[in-house]
Amino acid sequence: MATELSSSPAPVLSIKHQTFATLKKPHISSLSHFLSKSHRRCNYSLSISKHSCIFRVSCQSQATDAELATRAGQDRLLKVPASNIRNFSIIAHIDHGKSTLADKLLQMTGTVQKREMKEQFLDNMDLERERGITIKLQAARMRYVFENEPFCLNLIDTPGHVDFSYEVSRSLAACEGALLVVDASQGVEAQTLANVYLALENNLEIIPVLNKIDLPGAEPSRVAREIEEVIGLDCTNAILCSAKEGIGINEILNAIVKRIPPPSNTAGCPLRALIFDSYYDPYRGVIVYFRVIDGTIKKGDRIHFMASGKDYYADEIGVLSPNQMQVEELQAGEVGYLSASIRSVADARVGDTITHFNRKADNLLPGYEEATPMVFCGLFPVDADQFPELRDALEKLQLNDAALKFEPETSSAMGFGFRCGFLGLLHMEIVQERLEREYNLSLITTAPSVVYRVNCVNGQTVECSNPSLLPEPGQRRSIEEPFVKIELLTPKEYIGSLMELAQDRRGEFKEMKYFTESRASLIYELPLAEMVGDFFDQLKSRTKGYASMEYTFLGYKESQLIKLDILINGDCVEPLATIVHKDKAYAVGRALTQKLKELIPRQMFKVPIQACIGSKVIASEALSAIRKDVLAKCYGGDISRKKKLLKKQAEGKKRMKAIGKVDVPQEAFMAVLKLEKEVL
Repeated sequence: MATELSSSPAPVLSIKHQTFATLKKPHISSLSHFLSKSHRRCNYSLSISKHSCIFRVSCQSQATDAELATRAGQDRLLKVPASNIRNFSIIAHIDHGKSTLADKLLQMTGTVQKREMKEQFLDNMDLERERGITIKLQAARMRYVFENEPFCLNLIDTPGHVDFSYEVSRSLAACEGALLVVDASQGVEAQTLANVYLALENNLEIIPVLNKIDLPGAEPSRVAREIEEVIGLDCTNAILCSAKEGIGINEILNAIVKRIPPPSNTAGCPLRALIFDSYYDPYRGVIVYFRVIDGTIKKGDRIHFMASGKDYYADEIGVLSPNQMQVEELQAGEVGYLSASIRSVADARVGDTITHFNRKADNLLPGYEEATPMVFCGLFPVDADQFPELRDALEKLQLNDAALKFEPETSSAMGFGFRCGFLGLLHMEIVQERLEREYNLSLITTAPSVVYRVNCVNGQTVECSNPSLLPEPGQRRSIEEPFVKIELLTPKEYIGSLMELAQDRRGEFKEMKYFTESRASLIYELPLAEMVGDFFDQLKSRTKGYASMEYTFLGYKESQLIKLDILINGDCVEPLATIVHKDKAYAVGRALTQKLKELIPRQMFKVPIQACIGSKVIASEALSAIRKDVLAKCYGGDISRKKKLLKKQAEGKKRMKAIGKVDVPQEAFMAVLKLEKEVL
């Protein structure tokens, strides 16, 4: 008997036994039966002579799961030359199969064992799984053997929503290539276009992938033509795949190796590493995800963050595969993480450049920007006793999310709360839902608003996100509001309906073009304030869900904006004040006064409800008084007696109105806030 130990390049530990035995003929069938029932994979051959035979057996025993996992992990940590590294991202519209494809790539390369696999493996949050979207960026290092040569593939899984376009741009800057995943039944959508343009700005090699070809309604040839016409990419080598069924996954892996260029080998230059994500760990501080562009970083190095000006010691560095695995050093082209006891995410912002403290790089990597909140709303606890818990919850969320801004706010209607700033509507929804789920808070949210710029007569410019902070009319010269360029992709039968929607929202038509015979693109310039309400809901309902949209921030433009005040019994109610366009003021004022009339309980005196622009009343309603029938005892007699009783009652009501105060119930405020979200 001879025993041979072998280790193949694939992540399998195997032991081969070769046995050469001379047997009698009657024993052959029983031995063959035993080997076939054995848990080992056996191959055998016979060499028969006159009285006996030579039986050659080759068995391969299976390694345990623990050994497989250990070997796979060790393989992924092995260094490969820079020419064998491939950094890539996956870009796609929502629900085109990006997370499913990422799962299959992890499974096919042995990065995640079958027993650990679950759907949307890289999406860690419950919210991501429920909504089917990627909110928090993830990275994974995979090892793939192509033509007997090991390659290191770094996948950076990015969120697809427009709110996180800056994070997406930094992730794409950390890559040399991208997989463009398009649903073979739906075709090119708005976010597909936006993310492709971001990838082209970063000079990435783009590989078109047509996903979901197993669906009955799949039309790969039509979608390939659409990609060529709309984006201008050559789709002759587009890969047809079905991530769910595992079709075409090997072709994708081969294309990544063959078509995406390797990173430059600049290990000898001063260290420059691009931060593309970070999160807060309660035990280790901020964990930074980065891509080494130039130079080498080692464990224990003193590092410097060039934009924030902070410096730390890199206590731990490693790779994400997809769990964190420690290494001693990372070189140019590699993607990894570092832990350096950083206390605040603001010290290690997305897009910042890491360099050595003692050998600083000459300049930052291009593209760094600080996150600017675009949408604001007020968050108030339903129970006033929960205010400290709300403050603690926001502080904890801000540890993970440097883009979240908040400041205390007091409202006469809703008590103490916070004015919060967000990147966009999705970001706002996610924060609200996390506060309610993870911290068990019951919240009231005001209608979302935007930041206005007020040019004052004294030459100053004031930024205002709350109507109560707006300077007096005599002090302001003009008001500017943010505008966005919005692109709507729609089937041709809904063009008229979407044009009507955009023009109702003060949209300025720019361009219309047909991609194919049945699909068109509409481009408008629109005030952001008109879009933060129910614009997206209206878009989907008017087109039966077929249209999609994408927007980019253009800048500020002067508009005829005014402050609309609500007066109840002559007193201004600040929480109900809004900033609206002059042309929409009457409609909004009428809707608010009518709603308040339904919601405020009747008083012992007449209550006027007025919508005002300065001192001019543009809409008015009145709550009639609850009055006693003082004429009930008059069963006859002169009319003067009745007039005297009515006059006496009116004088009492007048005195009561002068000293009386109307308490607006919280239910009324909540209903009006809901109405504001609909009409603004």
